Amino acid sequence: MALRNILPDTNELLHKECKKVTIFDDNLRTLIDDMRETMYANKGVGLAAPQVGILKQVCVVDTGENNYTELVNPEIIYKKGMCNDVEGCLSIQGVWGYVDRPKKIIVKAFDRFGKEITVRASDYYARAICHEIDHLHGIVFTDIMTERFVPKKKEKGEEK
Repeated sequence: MALRNILPDTNELLHKECKKVTIFDDNLRTLIDDMRETMYANKGVGLAAPQVGILKQVCVVDTGENNYTELVNPEIIYKKGMCNDVEGCLSIQGVWGYVDRPKKIIVKAFDRFGKEITVRASDYYARAICHEIDHLHGIVFTDIMTERFVPKKKEKGEEK
């Protein structure tokens, strides 16, 4: 496994549609392993292949709730409810914004071996998956945010 460089949102690759994976081989599994290691090393909760310069429909997500997930060719087949909340991105350091996302989703995808899987997600986990799937279609959260989020500065003497 190796750490990969994360591209900034100014890189044109982050704004392109990714191709579906058709070959489930050791190269794909190495990419997924590298993405997982890169996500964790950068303290992220998700990472999509275009963020590391690969235009394939592959993403990894882990919101810290024992839900590490690898998705190849993911497709959201069900959405329910909406929530507007703050998001950030490993490709856009220091910027946060409010984005509308479904509260619940069902995703059809494949695992690293080409086996079809179904993932049910809600709340933060659903938000993270939707964020990464957007990357696979050339969308970064700043393209769809409803408002920029500016963290409140702590006043002098206020607890940290």
